[in-house]
Amino acid sequence: MKKILATALIALLSISTFAQVPGGPPAGAGARGPGANLNQGHVFGKVVDEMGKPVEFASVVLLKTTVDPATKQSKDILVKAQTAELNGDFNFKEIPVNARLKIKISFVGYKNYEAAVAFEMPKMEPGVQPDMAKMMAAFEKDLGNIKLAQDSKELENVVVTGTKSLVEMDIDKKSFNVAQNLVTTGGTAIDVMRNIPSVQVDIDGNVKVRNANPTLFIDGRPTSLSMDQIPADIIEKVEVITNPSAKYDASGSMAGIINIVLKKNKKNGYNGMVNVGADRFGGSNIMGNFTYQQNKWNLTATLMNMRVRNNSIGNSERSSDLGGILSSVSQESDNKTQGVMFFPRVSADYAASNRTTLSLGAFFGGGGQFKPTEDTYISSTVNGLTTLSHRVSESSREFKPSGFQAGFKHTYPKAGRELTGDLNYFGGTNKGEGTFTTDYLNNNTITGTQIQKNIGSGKNAFMTVQLDYVTPIKNEGTIETGVRAQINELANENTNTLKPVGSDVYRTITSASTNYESTNKVYAAYFSISGKASKTLSYKIGLRGESSEYEGKLLNTNQAFNNKYPLSLFPSIFLKKDLSKTDQLQLSVTRRVNRPNFFQIIPFVDYSDSLNIQRGNADLVPEFTTSGELSYSKSQGSATFLVSGYYKYTDNLITRYLKQETNPISGKLDLINTFVNANSSINYGLEFTYTNKLQTWWDLTANVNMYNSKINISNIDATQVNEALWTVFGKLNNTFILPKKWSIQLSGDYQGKTNVPVTQNQGMQGPPGMQTQSSSQGYIEPFFGVDLAIKKSFLKNDMASLTLAFNDLTRSRGNTRVSFGEGFSQTSYRLSNPQMIRLTFSLRFGKFDMSQMKKNNSGGGMDAMQMQ
Repeated sequence: MKKILATALIALLSISTFAQVPGGPPAGAGARGPGANLNQGHVFGKVVDEMGKPVEFASVVLLKTTVDPATKQSKDILVKAQTAELNGDFNFKEIPVNARLKIKISFVGYKNYEAAVAFEMPKMEPGVQPDMAKMMAAFEKDLGNIKLAQDSKELENVVVTGTKSLVEMDIDKKSFNVAQNLVTTGGTAIDVMRNIPSVQVDIDGNVKVRNANPTLFIDGRPTSLSMDQIPADIIEKVEVITNPSAKYDASGSMAGIINIVLKKNKKNGYNGMVNVGADRFGGSNIMGNFTYQQNKWNLTATLMNMRVRNNSIGNSERSSDLGGILSSVSQESDNKTQGVMFFPRVSADYAASNRTTLSLGAFFGGGGQFKPTEDTYISSTVNGLTTLSHRVSESSREFKPSGFQAGFKHTYPKAGRELTGDLNYFGGTNKGEGTFTTDYLNNNTITGTQIQKNIGSGKNAFMTVQLDYVTPIKNEGTIETGVRAQINELANENTNTLKPVGSDVYRTITSASTNYESTNKVYAAYFSISGKASKTLSYKIGLRGESSEYEGKLLNTNQAFNNKYPLSLFPSIFLKKDLSKTDQLQLSVTRRVNRPNFFQIIPFVDYSDSLNIQRGNADLVPEFTTSGELSYSKSQGSATFLVSGYYKYTDNLITRYLKQETNPISGKLDLINTFVNANSSINYGLEFTYTNKLQTWWDLTANVNMYNSKINISNIDATQVNEALWTVFGKLNNTFILPKKWSIQLSGDYQGKTNVPVTQNQGMQGPPGMQTQSSSQGYIEPFFGVDLAIKKSFLKNDMASLTLAFNDLTRSRGNTRVSFGEGFSQTSYRLSNPQMIRLTFSLRFGKFDMSQMKKNNSGGGMDAMQMQ
């Protein structure tokens, strides 16, 4: 059998060789016959500098030497060409194995490299069976690490500018480059999200994707940082993963993942940036970023100090019928928050060898302190009798986070094969206290005063360990596999005391003091395979397995809670069809999970706010979501058009629910806010995204999302029907580049009437003095907003700039929510930081070693050469 295979292989090779000789038709170029497309050679290697560091984007050309029939002179014909990848790898497939080949490598700042390439076929000895493994290996040529020598001619005064594409498409995500966004200068990640297609931001800064809360990643790793703790000026791009593959954590079933990619140094030498800004409410920000890269080291340090001054107003109207007792409550509130945040971060990458890089990042010594105050006037009517009161809330909250990320990446001589490991730890402490003083009024005269005090502290630790391995396979495919462990520990101590009307003594309210500790563990492993089924059809198929367990304890009562969720499987399928060079069709189907957290399951009744009584539900079970998405994208010139149809079905949806129960403190019927498993929820819709450089001076991004959402709560209350709503959400962003280094950005967004979004994996706290909203019992009225920013660049190479930003110009981003259920109805309105004005000064600096700059001098690599 081996002799037959060897004979067939030699015969095919001979035909292929004939197809490649001068005068014969080149394989794959219109030739016909059994051997016309059998160029089976594979050439690969890695381009490095004299220090062994990868030379990314180097030009690599493979040539074939032939004889010109007319002149009888030798000449070189291009076979294939490409640029080296970020790790210096290059990879040529389907190469003629019996031709005179040479490779040429060039890059700015280095001497050109040229060498012959030849395949060494094993000798065939008569009467000896050929070694098939050696026969196949002969088609592989590993050129190893190719060192480029430094060119002694130094480049001076080279300035290269360019602009990255606003949107980049991949098989399982969309990337939005935001480094040049003007409106967000001096702000936080929340401001960045307001300008990202597909992403919604509500009045409290909560981020949603397709009307649900996503999981936040930083540089591909989960984080416990919130959006308002991340400076906008250190963000390079935002990746929106609406349907995550099996590689990602299966938790967070409804909205997928938002991955924030931070800026990194990309040039040898050093560079930095300083931002100083202030807003009209008295807030300010100072941010500095410094990076240094030389030889084996890449160092980054970031320091941010932000003084926060937030203002918001609100009102609410609630009426209820509890056991025949008719009541109504009206509230008018004015909230002001003062605070300060300090955020230091350092990171380092070290090239331990030409194929192994070690990374370490840390943030420590930072934190923040916030002091919110709220003035609330309350009018309560019970069976026709009205009482007036005035409540002043004065609170302070502190947090001190710390954490580090450690990792390594090892690449192999075979292009595309790599092993990575990551250890991510986030921990921190927090403490806070609040005083809530309520004066009861009669004709503006205080008739009595009640004072409630709350003192609390807590700590958390979040750790993940992950190991991933990637190896290439045929048909431009890869196999990815990995394991992951996640451990999350929480602890909290909270004490509430109350001095009732007419008393001078504070007494502890045990029912309003939550002291607990909990541990949550998730273990996972995944496997995925990707490649090309044909020239135009790509695939990525994966399977993830996860098991989890949690345990918790109420310290006041020594009640213990624990649960173990068995192994669950989460498949994912991604398909991409290239309809043409400019048209693509993508399909994805995934399964995900959302497990109830400790806050949601503890049956403790929180009575710390008499207008917002809350209780957990120990009977909650996980929810599972199946998602499907079909997308079509078209690129033409500078324009990109994307339309996506999506569908999500969730079983046992975890949602807030307001219901009538007996108040354990007063013994009377009251409204209790808890969590329940609804039967199911369905979300489906169409999303359109369009980006284009309409003129050399005008960039436009438009996004429209039309969707329908419905929650089935018939298992809870068969008489209550949650209305299925068709709604629309849209964004429009325009950037104008004007003469004399002026630029303007004008953007706006609109949210139509929609169901209240599902709130996942959050605690039991609601807005102070206002009933928490339930996604199964309410909707949000339409609202819109308009933002404007003007920027002036100056100094040499535009090193300095001044940006004036106006947010919510029309004072129209107020949020009106309507809730209803058995025995109650409520309408609430909030408006935060309207017509904000922010002025920011930016200064960039740097000195670069141009002879070792790792960037291509062709158009394809210019976008990465901008100063950050």
